[in-house]
Amino acid sequence: MTKHVAVLMGGWASEREVSLSSGKACADALERCGYQVSRVDVDRDLGHVLEELKPDVAFNALHGRFGEDGTVQGLLEIMGIPYTHSGVSASSIAMNKHLSKVFFKANGIPVTDHFVASRDEVARKHQMEPPYVIKPVADGSSVGVFIVKQGTEHPPQEILRTDWKSGEELMVERYIAGRELTCAVMGGVALAVTEVVTDLNFYNYEAKYAQGGSKHIFPAEVSPNIYQTAQKLALKAHESLGCKGVTRTDFRLSMHGGEEGDLICLEINTQPGMTPTSLVPEMAAHAGHDFEELVRWILEDASCDR
Repeated sequence: MTKHVAVLMGGWASEREVSLSSGKACADALERCGYQVSRVDVDRDLGHVLEELKPDVAFNALHGRFGEDGTVQGLLEIMGIPYTHSGVSASSIAMNKHLSKVFFKANGIPVTDHFVASRDEVARKHQMEPPYVIKPVADGSSVGVFIVKQGTEHPPQEILRTDWKSGEELMVERYIAGRELTCAVMGGVALAVTEVVTDLNFYNYEAKYAQGGSKHIFPAEVSPNIYQTAQKLALKAHESLGCKGVTRTDFRLSMHGGEEGDLICLEINTQPGMTPTSLVPEMAAHAGHDFEELVRWILEDASCDR
């Protein structure tokens, strides 16, 4: 009997458009694999919609708040619908950049200096000597991220805009000059390490999702020691939070006069993008898993009590 899959996408978070792209790609792949697919553009009536659809499983292609922070996972647990990716607690901790760093540090995973402050405090004066980075505590896709460069007179005032949607608490962390590395974990196995290179100021929303916004170099051209360490730390980050399915952990490799320095863990993504420009499908393909196989694996890994 054909399995009925509800692909959850869209939602109302700042990453809605990315989620719609991920959801469409995954839904198309699942249909090609022979599953019965219902595409659900998620709104606050999700419980009612799922009650009517009665799917066998939910493929969670949501990104950002509500979809990636443990909220929708809790709803699916209550309804008894098996779902993909990480469970309630792992999703909630991973989405909180400050809390996840607390877990990382406790498990020997290197992180940079950071703290949390209110939006007003961060906008009023420098909370640390530039250069530093301002990030929403719980948002993804580099939404609302600012790099405050050395010599900048005052913090970015854009964070005080009335249409700000990235929360009242912001994280301030030391800026690490260097290279952007990332590594995915699939089924308890670390995949290839990728370097992300962009001509933009940093690996921001445009760099991640616009065609040509960034260049992905994989395997990353780093020393064997750095490469293996990134894989070990990605797996350790995945396990330390109790993640399931596929995750992707981002790192910064500090550089000193052209020489490799320290590898710093930035964050873990429990529901990595599955768009045409996303990193995880590329890493999986490098490991011999085409897109349909990757999506099928994620789906068949679904369960409750994750």
